[in-house]
Amino acid sequence: MTAGDGAVGPDAAPAPAPGPRGPVRGAPAAQAARLLVQELAAHGVRDVVLAPGSRSAPLAYALAEAALPDAERPAGAPAVRLHVRVDERSAAFLALGLARAAAAEDAPRAVAVVTTSGTAVANLHPAVLEAHHAGAPLLLLTADRPHELRGTGANQTTVQPGLFGPATRLEADVPAPSGRPGEDRDLRHLVSRAVAAALGARTGDPGPVHLDLAYREPLVPGPEPWPAPGAGGRVDVLARTSTDPAGGAGVPARADLPGPVVVVAGDGAGPDARRLAEAAGWPLLAEPSSGARGGRNALGTYRVLLGDPALGGRVRSVVLLGRPTLSRPVSALLARDDVDLTVVAPAGSGWPDAGRAADRVLPALPAAWLDGPADDPAWLDAWRRADAAASAAVDAELDDDPAAPPTRATPPLTGPRAVRSVAEASLPGDVLVVGSSNPVRDLDLVARWAEPPLVLANRGLAGIDGMLSTAAGVALGLPRRRVRALVGDLTFLHDVGGLLRLTTEPEVDLQVVVLNDAGGSIFATLEHGAPERARTFERVFGTPHAVDVAALCAGFGVRHVRVSDETALAAALAAPGRGTSVVEVRVDRVDRRALGERLTAAARDAARGALGDPADRG
Repeated sequence: MTAGDGAVGPDAAPAPAPGPRGPVRGAPAAQAARLLVQELAAHGVRDVVLAPGSRSAPLAYALAEAALPDAERPAGAPAVRLHVRVDERSAAFLALGLARAAAAEDAPRAVAVVTTSGTAVANLHPAVLEAHHAGAPLLLLTADRPHELRGTGANQTTVQPGLFGPATRLEADVPAPSGRPGEDRDLRHLVSRAVAAALGARTGDPGPVHLDLAYREPLVPGPEPWPAPGAGGRVDVLARTSTDPAGGAGVPARADLPGPVVVVAGDGAGPDARRLAEAAGWPLLAEPSSGARGGRNALGTYRVLLGDPALGGRVRSVVLLGRPTLSRPVSALLARDDVDLTVVAPAGSGWPDAGRAADRVLPALPAAWLDGPADDPAWLDAWRRADAAASAAVDAELDDDPAAPPTRATPPLTGPRAVRSVAEASLPGDVLVVGSSNPVRDLDLVARWAEPPLVLANRGLAGIDGMLSTAAGVALGLPRRRVRALVGDLTFLHDVGGLLRLTTEPEVDLQVVVLNDAGGSIFATLEHGAPERARTFERVFGTPHAVDVAALCAGFGVRHVRVSDETALAAALAAPGRGTSVVEVRVDRVDRRALGERLTAAARDAARGALGDPADRG
């Protein structure tokens, strides 16, 4: 307990001046604290230990009301057992004892301990270390000053995030609540992750979790009632106790998922996504590096089809495997309030849910979901008809590009056309290592694989770093397969040192296809490429260059060929030869934004035409 926290006197910090719009109305801190207490109780937290202070007042008020007898507790306040101690060190060890008592009864529960800011937080450290080594689920809820007071010399303000170092299973620096839209969902989602991490639900390694909670004044509740209990953002995380979660609490039968349903397969999803889609008769929205992009259910133009009200607009359930990183329409689908989202995440302590909208997280695909009859085929048939028409329209639009004599200013190929040639040359036994930015997105749109090659991509953080070296490592690790890398020119230049082979090292059989548009065309497809930003675009986003790729390759002793049409590209792809070689494809980026808009419009219109009358749309 820090008695001076918020004290009035010569050493007290002055109250912050009202902002330009006047004093803050309402009490966002108090309402956020109430919501936090609600969510802790919803996830099974029954005991909270409080060491009082001023900055933690929002939590103290909420806990005091939640600890009232049933007849006196305000509407919306959950039932919580509150324990108050003066000393933070004692409070933390009391919480540790409560957690161990629950474990001894074979009913493990996380126990929370609440402190104010400053040295109060540091006093938790001995118990945190004990909980870390003992595997006890403690939730450390430490109040903090808002970010604008950090580093200013403000009273009782220090660096609290990260204070416990490697002793925590999860640590989050939570910004001060402001009442913005979506704030409640974000907090529920964070509590779901925090409790799951403390209990070791995903890892089998329980331990301390630290939420550093910034609060701005006012720190006392206003006249507002408790927030109505809600579930938006709350996630049911099934413990990793078996390889098949079927029949466990929170796992619906496949037939009970609200329909219609689609399967989304992000990076690294694996073959289970395809198996599920084909067993259930659901559309498969699979990224190239998912490991599931094949078969009759996989849809190449899914990101366009999601915008059709009769297809994407009707989706009511999504089963997500892998980590989606490519498509804004997919991200929007996964964040929708009217979509039931099941995340199947077999590995890792966390799970992919950027929209904070998952309803449940399963450690494995339920075996029962692969059995039984498929859903009504009309739903899948509508997607497949629309996809076939949209894919044909994309190909026709690409093929309609006017042929032009190749010059440096007007290369005859566009990026998507060149990528289509690479996709067509990539056979099921091949390996395709794809760079970030436009190459992987173009591949997502134009690949038409009945059975795909092995597609790998560095989508963990989706950077352009080290792609040539990554591809070389793949080639060394898979010496019996034909390995090809597909990258843009900036990605190539970023890791051109990856071409270097020491004379004492074995030769690498790797063909590198470089789509050279002399700059960063990905930005032209984003908001930065809008016409009104043309004045600054080239210098700070387009980053034009005139690097001689052939000369670079010669310097590294690597074979190089430059191609400027699809016939020459197909010939180079068909005969990569031994060792490392580079195929430079000159592509145009001047019209890149307009081309993307034409492809989308053509695919959208063709899909609508294929679906016909709205009554016939699945």
